[in-house]
Amino acid sequence: MSSAAQACTASFARRRTLRLDSGVEIDGRPMTIALELCWPERLREPASVFVCVPGGGMNRRFFDLVPADGGEDFSFAVQMNSRGYLVVLVDTLGVGESDRPDDVYALTPELLVRANERAVSALLAGLRNGSLIAELPALPDLRSIGVGHSMGALLTCLQQARFGTHAAIAALGFSTAGLPQYLIPQARSATPDSLQDDELVRLARLQFGAVPSAMKRGEAPSDLFAGAKADPRGMAALKSALAPMLPVPAMLAMMPGNVARACASIGVPTFVGVGELDLTGAAHAIPAAFTRSHDVTLQVLEQAGHSHFLFAARARLFERIGRWAADAAQA
Repeated sequence: MSSAAQACTASFARRRTLRLDSGVEIDGRPMTIALELCWPERLREPASVFVCVPGGGMNRRFFDLVPADGGEDFSFAVQMNSRGYLVVLVDTLGVGESDRPDDVYALTPELLVRANERAVSALLAGLRNGSLIAELPALPDLRSIGVGHSMGALLTCLQQARFGTHAAIAALGFSTAGLPQYLIPQARSATPDSLQDDELVRLARLQFGAVPSAMKRGEAPSDLFAGAKADPRGMAALKSALAPMLPVPAMLAMMPGNVARACASIGVPTFVGVGELDLTGAAHAIPAAFTRSHDVTLQVLEQAGHSHFLFAARARLFERIGRWAADAAQA
């Protein structure tokens, strides 16, 4: 085993997968959420935890990409653990090891946000009072930092606006500009703020049909998630993160102005990370959505596409977000 693989195995030893109640029932069936807690050998002070929500078409492995050679340089979880942070990887309902209803169109953004809040709040409470993991002490002053990528950032922003779960948030590969070039004509004139769930579901069914996909016809996963400049090792690792898309929140994410009202109500420190070759539109316009926050940081990753962890600029992202989180914990 290579030294990199040995280090990676050691890093993975302090992990626990949990199944927690989402507080949601669909067709009389209680839904549970799978979360994976990763913690470092030594915690930084004050203690902070990143709560990571993946984007459309991805499961929680997106934040923990490990290539066949066992290298650690693609894994957000391992990189943040090495800096003394706890990390929680979330499979939203319908994705990965979390429960999935028979009709995926039942998973609206509002329902997913309520489910994530219930499970994450229970996990944070257990970490703070010391009842969750025997190997960890009680962390009463634990700070939570919400991290979402793409559609996961949309869900994180909605959760923060409604529940104020986190002391800071990081929105990666996301903007309120949406993806209007992907929308069907019936959705182009819709106003997200005024849409009821049933209308959003109706539009999503028209947009995606019976077999929802994050890609347009003729596209390959590399077109949407990576690009020609992505590291082949990272691309290979990304295969383990591929998951069914959740069409209703994806529909909202694609609409211009999607969660602009929620973003404007967020008052905690906010980190915005986008690739130079990302899908987000004009990068320097994104921070303007967070009008209530007095502390907004923007990092544009040179020569990086939508899945930031696949590109050389990931090293700078890991370093910057680690330092930003340390500052946010002291705020």
